[in-house]
Amino acid sequence: MFRRFCPNKIIALIIVSVLAASLAACSDSEEETEVEISKVGSTQNRSNEPKCLTPLAGGRTIFGSGELTVDVTNSGDGYLYVRSTGEIDDIKIQLTCNDSVTYTYIIPSGDSVIPLSLGDGTYSVIAYEGMGEPGMYATKFAEQLDVVLSDPYLPYLYPNCYVQFDINSAVVALGKDLAEGKATDIEVVAAVYDYVVKNITYDHERAASVKPDYVPNVDQVLREKKGICFDYAALMAAMLRSQRIPTRLEFGYAGDAYHAWVTAYIEDEGWINGIIEFDGVDWTLMDPTFAANAGSKKIKSFIGDGNNYTTKYIY
Repeated sequence: MFRRFCPNKIIALIIVSVLAASLAACSDSEEETEVEISKVGSTQNRSNEPKCLTPLAGGRTIFGSGELTVDVTNSGDGYLYVRSTGEIDDIKIQLTCNDSVTYTYIIPSGDSVIPLSLGDGTYSVIAYEGMGEPGMYATKFAEQLDVVLSDPYLPYLYPNCYVQFDINSAVVALGKDLAEGKATDIEVVAAVYDYVVKNITYDHERAASVKPDYVPNVDQVLREKKGICFDYAALMAAMLRSQRIPTRLEFGYAGDAYHAWVTAYIEDEGWINGIIEFDGVDWTLMDPTFAANAGSKKIKSFIGDGNNYTTKYIY
């Protein structure tokens, strides 16, 4: 169900930019980091055939009209389908749910998918149009939407505006290759993590010039074999989601630095919000950027059990 609220008004909109900070420790590599896993209890005998869910515009329930529409028909599957004609240069959509933190999305021309990563609840969906002055926006529309997910993990299996892939993506093919012969999801996570750690290098030039509307092209990251923390996380999330492993792309703080990492869900294990190593019993934080660029004991100690990490946004 949905309900309309708020009159049109001009507001000053404060945006929290999704920027990946370059961490000084990233260039301090002392030893190679590698994931080792125990095969005890590996009884899944999983298939490595990829499964790429496809977001659709259902067409039954739509907010907005004309140059900007938000199709909420399939909200129970964990996403909103946004379509912009490009007639307006500066459009943003904000989501909140049950007094949560506010999520702000910069809307490009064309189609995009916004994840409902705040789970079940009543969402406010507000679209803003830029007024030509920095930070000044007018409300295009404001609606409320009651969401009940058909599966709580769906937002972390579908592609979205920050984790973009489909069945023809090179990262999906690579994920299939890395998953070949793996008996369990944990082994797949380890293989994907190990590949990213060993093959992707940190792009300091991109980190110094990245803009607020930057979104990873995961196939390009794979070709160039370099990226910032956002790229590392999106690359890993795309491969794991295509292998039917729910994966959250998380933004927040590692110490004082704004940063991105991933968390994966394993049946019988729950959300593994810590993979830098696996000793056969315990995982310690799944931060491929740190692991790829700094294997020192100091860095591993910083990552530890995740106490130095604060999650702000999940996609």
